[in-house]
Amino acid sequence: MQRYGNDKVMELGPAVSRLVAPGMSIALGCSLEGFIPYGAAHEIIRQGIDRLTLVGPISNICVDQLIGAGLVRRVIAAWVGNVSTGSGYNFRRAVEQGRPRPLEVIDHSNFSITLALEAGARGLPMAVSRSPLGSDIIKDNPHFQVFSCPHSGQRLLAIKAVNPDLAIIHVQRADRLGNGQAWGALGFAALAAQAASKVLLTCEEIVDSEVIRADPDRTVVPGMLVDAVVELPWGAHPAPVQGYYDLDGEHYLEYSRRTKSAADAADWLEQWVFSVAGRAEYLEKLGRGRMERLRVSHPAPTGSVEFGW
Repeated sequence: MQRYGNDKVMELGPAVSRLVAPGMSIALGCSLEGFIPYGAAHEIIRQGIDRLTLVGPISNICVDQLIGAGLVRRVIAAWVGNVSTGSGYNFRRAVEQGRPRPLEVIDHSNFSITLALEAGARGLPMAVSRSPLGSDIIKDNPHFQVFSCPHSGQRLLAIKAVNPDLAIIHVQRADRLGNGQAWGALGFAALAAQAASKVLLTCEEIVDSEVIRADPDRTVVPGMLVDAVVELPWGAHPAPVQGYYDLDGEHYLEYSRRTKSAADAADWLEQWVFSVAGRAEYLEKLGRGRMERLRVSHPAPTGSVEFGW
């Protein structure tokens, strides 16, 4: 697919339809607990794109929801669950009972999946590390191989590079060319974008390119890597987005209560995903009062800097 051009702005539905296909490997939630692209994930669920491999660190109930919808065949991750309560019940049912479909799990640590994506971004077949040598993560794991360093003789670990077919990344702002800017705890979103074959960027707002050029150091994903950019306010809810809204703990607690059985989990998906046409209806259901409580209440704006010479 062409990765260079001018205006890359698309609506979410067509962008997902164009960029996501059955059997793909998708990196998402690579900023750890923040910036998780729930809006895009919900659209994948509505479109029923299946047989997916999901790559990420602690992508929270986003991964659990895709698993509960029966769309995931493999997870390459450090952790899947609920950041507020622990267990992801759809994940557990898939692993322990094969429901709604059997799930293959390739274990990583947060550090090792970072190294795997970094190797992929660099065009290398593997990364080299001492971590997680000595842990059970590497046992019978196709992504790890112990070897002896030809230079030092030290026992080291070869970590297989990961190159996702698609990275879905949420940021605070982007221009129409796909230059995405973010600030806060960013995890390894930039590495995921560099390692992936395609990038779908969602953002809180589209801004003029002059805004991007005025603060270039915040550009996490350059437009030349991006295939489509979607303006999607509150696209990461219930995860936090620095400077826009906080983590919605109430939502995570409710999700835990309402997904303990497969039937209840299906009801939750019907209420929050299938019965809403898109993010605008989702926000109507969420309610203005709840959104106001989550907005920034302790502003901490940064100062401007001089980039001239």
